[in-house]
Amino acid sequence: MKIVSSYKVKIKHYSAIFTEMVNKYRRAVAFFIAVCAKEWAILESLNGKNRNNKIERMTIVTKKNPNPKYNFNGLFYKMPSYLRRAAIQQAIGCYTSYISNLSNWESSDKSRKKPTLTVERNVMPVLYKSNMYVRTGRNTAKIKIFHKSDWVWLDIELREQDVKYIEKNCAHLIELVPTLKKSGKQWYLTFPFEEEVKIIDKPVNNRIVCAVDLGINKNAVCSIILSDGTVAARTFVDLSAEKDRLEKVIGRIKKAQQNGNRKTPIKWKHAKDLNTDISRKTAQAIVEFAVLHNADVIVFEYLDMQGKKRGSKKQRLHLWRKREIQRIVEHNAHRNGIRISRVNAWNTSRLAFDGSGNVTRGIYTVNGEEKYNYSICVFQSGKTYHNDLNASYNIGARYFIREILKSEPEMARLPSDAKALRYGTGTTRTLSTLIRLNADLCA
Repeated sequence: MKIVSSYKVKIKHYSAIFTEMVNKYRRAVAFFIAVCAKEWAILESLNGKNRNNKIERMTIVTKKNPNPKYNFNGLFYKMPSYLRRAAIQQAIGCYTSYISNLSNWESSDKSRKKPTLTVERNVMPVLYKSNMYVRTGRNTAKIKIFHKSDWVWLDIELREQDVKYIEKNCAHLIELVPTLKKSGKQWYLTFPFEEEVKIIDKPVNNRIVCAVDLGINKNAVCSIILSDGTVAARTFVDLSAEKDRLEKVIGRIKKAQQNGNRKTPIKWKHAKDLNTDISRKTAQAIVEFAVLHNADVIVFEYLDMQGKKRGSKKQRLHLWRKREIQRIVEHNAHRNGIRISRVNAWNTSRLAFDGSGNVTRGIYTVNGEEKYNYSICVFQSGKTYHNDLNASYNIGARYFIREILKSEPEMARLPSDAKALRYGTGTTRTLSTLIRLNADLCA
C-alpha cells in the first residue's frame, strides 16, 4: 500500500512575485476545461496519455501542426511545456469530476440541485523537476515564474527549520514534485513524500482492536479490546487546557457580536487555529495509544451529522471536527500498518455494555446526594459508569461481531438461527453480545 504525506516549506523574502504566474496557470486550466467541454465526445473514449496528447494536438502550434483548432500559444506565450501539461491534467480531472457528478445526479431522484461546470478554479501550479524546479543547495532552489512579461528563473531560499524537519523525518521516503501554495501572505512549496507500507491481514481471533469514541466533553475515549471481549486497556484523551483557550476565544467573539461587531475575522482565525491544534493532538494521542498496545485495527463510529444543530451545545457541535480527526488518524494509522474501520453509531452510548438495556444519562446519586454530569450514565442495574467509555466498549464489540458473523467457517460452528435471533442487529449489539457469541463458538 502506498502512502503519500506532504510537508510545506516556507519561501523566504518573497510575497507577491508569484501571483502573476498563478493567475496565468489558472487561466490556462480554465482554457483547457473549456476545450474538454467542447470536445468531450472525442476525448471520452481515450485513456490518460492519449487524451493528453489529443488535447495538445488540438491546442498547441508545432511545425507538424501549424493550425490547431484552438490557439493556446496565442493566449499563453512561451508557457513551459511541463506547466502546460500540468494544467491539462488538472483540467481533465476537473471535467471528469463534473461528468461523474452529473451522471450521479441523473441517476438519482434529481431532488438536489443540478451540478454546474465551474471553469474558473482556484488551483495551484505543480512544479515539475528540471523544467520548473531545480534544487541548487540544501535550503536553496530556483523555480521558473512569469515576471515582467517573460518566463524567468528565480532563486529562492527555503526556511531552515522546515528543511531540517524534512531531513529528520523523510530521509527514507521518496520525494515527489512540489506544488506552490499560498497561506495568508506567505508562499510555500508543498513536497509530497511517498512510502510503501505493508498492512498485515490477521485472522479475526488474533486481532487487537482500538475502539475510539469521539466526544464533546472528552476529546476521545479509547479502549483496547480482544476478540473474546476482554478489555485490555483504556485511556481518556482530554485536552482541557486547549479547550479552555478555545472557550475563551469563543466567549470574546460572542461578546463582540453582542456589542454589534458581527465580523471578527482575527478572532475567528484564532479559534480555527486552536481547533485545528486540538484535532491534531487528539489524533496523535489516539494513534500513539494504538501503537503502544500493538493494535491491528482502529474502529470509529460512522458519524453523519447533517442538518441544523440545536440545543445548548450547538456551538460546540459546529466546532467539533470529528471528520478531520478521523482523516488524520487514518493517514497516520496506515503509516504504522494499522487498519481503519467504522461501525454503526446508533445506540452505542444508549445501551449498557453489560446487556442490561438503556442507560440513564446525566443524573446519578453519590452518598444519597443527586448530582448531574452528562458524561456519566447509570445502568438499569444501578451501576454508574462513564458514558463514553461504555460507548467505546460497544464500538469494539460491534466490529468483532460483524467480522465473525461474515466469516463462513465461524458461522458453520454456530446454530442455524444464531445470526438472526441471538445476536440482534447492528444497532442493538453490545459487549455482552460479543461475549455470548464467543461462548457459543467455544461450545
